[in-house]
Amino acid sequence: MTTNGRVQPRLKERYRAEIVPALQREFNYPNVMAVPRVEKVVLNIGIGEAIQNSKALDAASADLAAITGQRPWVRRAKKSVAAFKLRAGMPVGLMVTVRGDRMYEFLDRLLNLALPRVRDFRGVATRSFDGRGNYTLGLREQLIFPEIDYDKIDKVRGLEVTIVTSAKTDIEARRLLELLGMPFERAEGGGARAASR
Repeated sequence: MTTNGRVQPRLKERYRAEIVPALQREFNYPNVMAVPRVEKVVLNIGIGEAIQNSKALDAASADLAAITGQRPWVRRAKKSVAAFKLRAGMPVGLMVTVRGDRMYEFLDRLLNLALPRVRDFRGVATRSFDGRGNYTLGLREQLIFPEIDYDKIDKVRGLEVTIVTSAKTDIEARRLLELLGMPFERAEGGGARAASR
């Protein structure tokens, strides 16, 4: 489907056509606007080594820009910590917030391309919800994203992906993410939910 000459992301189309009606039936929402949706995705990389190596910040910034298609925002230290040789104002991390079509495209790549490339992957943890319908996923290396060229990276870096939803509870948020294609780990011993699949 296209709007204004632009092709809609396939995950967004699937959300509107299949996931919204399914959630509305399952949770008895009064209308379409009450159905939970993904509002934004926030990616963070901590760069502790930037204190000694200023090029680490540029390399991590290039990686995050390649993954998201947006320039990252530099997070700076708020306090000085002598034990870490850290002064207030020094760069300690990078952050990117993606919304709209770019967010759906990123989620599509994360769920269908990146996560299946994780070594010994058995699913993502179900206990990483925050109690308010948001989910945080830790990734050990940026190499799982197809945009990253293995030969051009200076160091393997982990990153944190937080998916912010409009769901009121973790149960609703988990169901939304399951329908979007999030590969949650199966409970050992089968469990009632795994047996019903």
